[in-house]
Amino acid sequence: MAKSKGRLTLPSERNFLAQTQELLDRWGADAIRDSDGTKLEEAVKDLDASIYTTYFVARNHNDFIKDHMEECQQLYLMSPFHTASQESLAIDFMQGYYREQVVPDYHHDPKEWWEVINRTTGQVVPSSQWQVDQERDLVLVEGAEPFHEYTVSFLVYKIWDPTQMYNHITNNWGDSVAHDIPFDVRQPHSNRFMSDYLRRWCQENPKTDVVRFTTFFYHFTLVFNDKAKEKFVDWFGYGASVSPAAILAFQEAKGYRLRPEDFVDQGYYNTAFRVPSKAYLDYVDFQSHFVAQEAKKLVDIVHEAGKEAMMFLGDNWIGTEPYGPYFKDIGLDAVVGSVGGGATLRMIADIPHVKYTEGRFLPYFFPDTFYEGNDPTIEANENWLTARRAIMRKPVDRIGYGGYLSLAYKFPKFVSYIEEVADEFRDIYAIVKDTKPYVGLKVGILNAWGALRTWQTHMVAHALHYKQIYSYLGILEALSGAAVEVIFLSFDQVIADGVPEDVDVLINAGDAGTAFSGGQHWARPELLSAIRRFVYQGGGLVGVGEPSAYLQNGRFFQLAEILGVDKELGFSLSTDKYFTQAQGSHFITADLEAGQDPDFGESMHNLYALSEETEILEYSNGEVHMAAHDYGQGRGVYLAGLPYSIDNTRLLMRALYYAAHKEADFNKWHSSNPAVEVHAYPAKGKYAVVNNTAEPQVTTVYDGQGISQEVSLAASEIQWEEI
Repeated sequence: MAKSKGRLTLPSERNFLAQTQELLDRWGADAIRDSDGTKLEEAVKDLDASIYTTYFVARNHNDFIKDHMEECQQLYLMSPFHTASQESLAIDFMQGYYREQVVPDYHHDPKEWWEVINRTTGQVVPSSQWQVDQERDLVLVEGAEPFHEYTVSFLVYKIWDPTQMYNHITNNWGDSVAHDIPFDVRQPHSNRFMSDYLRRWCQENPKTDVVRFTTFFYHFTLVFNDKAKEKFVDWFGYGASVSPAAILAFQEAKGYRLRPEDFVDQGYYNTAFRVPSKAYLDYVDFQSHFVAQEAKKLVDIVHEAGKEAMMFLGDNWIGTEPYGPYFKDIGLDAVVGSVGGGATLRMIADIPHVKYTEGRFLPYFFPDTFYEGNDPTIEANENWLTARRAIMRKPVDRIGYGGYLSLAYKFPKFVSYIEEVADEFRDIYAIVKDTKPYVGLKVGILNAWGALRTWQTHMVAHALHYKQIYSYLGILEALSGAAVEVIFLSFDQVIADGVPEDVDVLINAGDAGTAFSGGQHWARPELLSAIRRFVYQGGGLVGVGEPSAYLQNGRFFQLAEILGVDKELGFSLSTDKYFTQAQGSHFITADLEAGQDPDFGESMHNLYALSEETEILEYSNGEVHMAAHDYGQGRGVYLAGLPYSIDNTRLLMRALYYAAHKEADFNKWHSSNPAVEVHAYPAKGKYAVVNNTAEPQVTTVYDGQGISQEVSLAASEIQWEEI
């Protein structure tokens, strides 16, 4: 690779000028940034690079908010379940919460804004039957039903920003760093302050080229327990943007009033896995519109000062979802986000309505990774190889790192490796940007959220590994670097407009009852008929986990007749199931080595074939885990789970091509070795053969005409060839 420069952002800090200049040259960086907990010295700002400065709109201003504590941000929380053993019940509603993060809101009348619910009956307890003991933080219920369970839904003020709290604990800042108190820009004093302060700040920071908003107003839902550990985290949650003022404004805009239950949601807090209610979707829309309007004011101030406005995709990003209807109105120049792998990279790279995007690669230069005896190069290599697959399809415009540069500098091997990564990224970008790669299929991901959560299904926080997630998130990870075009469709969209004509295959994946499988959406006949029509007329359907699962009318999988399988719930055990013979060979399983068992992750149990027409591809322990089935002119394919791996990526691609009846096209721009992928760019007259592993690989490569040649690649190598 040739030594190049640009498209990389370097973190720096005080008393690190010479080393910053050294790495600026070695890594070819053209921008320097601060991080949460670091500041740039003036001499660093004079280096030959753009200066990014982190800007907190609604935190890091304790001098202001301490005079207006009634304008702190708020959220609804729910107490633990409490069982009444007699007619009187005392509920310690703050039990299990971290009092340095949240405190009860007694400024607003609890009788108006709180709810006590009998969770055995689901009924709201009249406010006349309970009182609040503010000195002991108790709710005292009278007339309770013995041995019924009760909860309190209550408002709190947030008195410590969750991200700063996390960084505070992770980096052992101790008492030397004050706790940032977040304020609510929907409130009058806070709203005036946010604009006035930014104007002054822009004048006082003439060397700042890019204002990096982290992010705007409301932090995603992150609540800590009484041990200062994360209790609940939902990267997509809107619950931390609620307040009496917001509820009253919502009532005026939408014509009805929200309840506390609309936010606590039985204790699930409207996690993205819940099928969203109309009230919650209305609130997301309402709050996004408000945030876009207010954020635009700040972006306009930045532009008036001759600077660029960049948004961090995380932290306080409620209401700024980049695939939502109001994002374009903010007028941002750029978005930067943390890259956990291919799916998160595509989530950033595909963002519309900005001039450029930037990925913050891992690991962060924090002491939890950069410590004596550890090799951070291992994580960096894994992160780069998984993200690079996605870059080959749709690159971000810039890459960068965050944290303490002084920590990274202590690891020469790591420093050298990032030097290689930076050069390779720039080489790829020069070819791949602004050209459409070869696409073999168009795939639609079908769930309750649709395009609003593009590349974001089955995530809780930045693609971290969670139980009941990794078996599905692997689908997005596989697709992020595959030679397919991916769109995201909601059930409502399919009902209104049908499946787009250019879609080859639909994927419905998730556990029963979740937003991703669909839950009660499958009770809608118009949805079922639309999908059946699509497949019958030649489309494909790939179902993973419990697709179309909703128990009614003698089916659990409502599209069982397409997939060829259904799940036994115990109701039809008396019906014999004769179809248990797996096929010896099949197009979908052709790349599995002899005797190799597919990896279905957590898998699904008790699946059975409906008829002899179902092609059983894997059968073990008395159940089906993989199958295919013809339906009219189309096909269905079922998989019990699909965690990300090289082999599962190939398995998914074969399943998609088979479902689409396009097996004949599979060997176009193709590698026989699943560890190697081929990306073709016809408009540029080039194609790349990419080794996605840290080991040497040998493969047979097929070009766009299916003509083959053998290729050997070094560890992680990319070979560029002319078409």
